[in-house]
Amino acid sequence: MIVLAMVGLSLCTASLARADGSAAIGEDLFKHKCGSCHSVELGKNRVGPSLAGVVGRKAASIETYSYSAAMRSSALTWDAATLDSYLTNPRAKVPGTKMTFVGLPQANDRGDIIAYLNTFK
Repeated sequence: MIVLAMVGLSLCTASLARADGSAAIGEDLFKHKCGSCHSVELGKNRVGPSLAGVVGRKAASIETYSYSAAMRSSALTWDAATLDSYLTNPRAKVPGTKMTFVGLPQANDRGDIIAYLNTFK
């Protein structure tokens, strides 16, 4: 019974360690999954808005980007939980969004990208 408890504890610890994500891995994922449409350079919008400083920012708040009506009326603030939910399935989180990306099914990938975005505060 003690062995099972120790195994369970080590599994929990491993999953908690991944919960924060790796910014280094997230940078690479961002380049491949997000970088063709989004920039992390302040003021540099592409097909999608710049994601520089996105963590903690209100959705649809960059004045130089033309957001969908759905995003403008979403009342979201991009914290880690909201980003995680949105990146899982953007169209389910904000029906009517212009973002055509289907989402990231792997929680680790989302955590890593969020950790990377968190470096641009």
